[in-house]
Amino acid sequence: MPGKLLAEIGQTKPFEQIEEEAVLNITRTADLLGQRTTEFLRTYNLTPSQYNVLRILRGAGPDGATCSQIGERMISHDPDITRLLDRLANRGLILRERSTEDRRVVMTAITSEGLALLAGIDEPLRQLFHRRMGSLGRASLETLIGQLEQIRELFADATN
Repeated sequence: MPGKLLAEIGQTKPFEQIEEEAVLNITRTADLLGQRTTEFLRTYNLTPSQYNVLRILRGAGPDGATCSQIGERMISHDPDITRLLDRLANRGLILRERSTEDRRVVMTAITSEGLALLAGIDEPLRQLFHRRMGSLGRASLETLIGQLEQIRELFADATN
């Protein structure tokens, strides 16, 4: 079913390369997924980046993580992690504490309020993803995941 993207973006001239069409389809799809995720998280007064940080910190456990560790684990790169953490701290969702061993290091951990917020998001978000993606079936989703991982590997090397 090639060609749907052409109609969606109002382009009449076919793409010169199938690779270009593939990249633009991925970009268009990622944008749509991002919009829908943003709309969902807005009901919890969170941005996708804030949600991602809270999930990272939940996974880090009671010891928490440093700012650089959080930045490395982010799904989408955010150049201003510090301000992002400030907003979450102001809402009481995270705590930051300077390390006693190395005063330059600030450890960040999720609070009980942050854990409670995530607990309230988990099931509705799982249901949303299942409603939207479940009809593809497990085998198709596994194939899609594998292909997307291959694409990331191809683009990870910035020298090509």
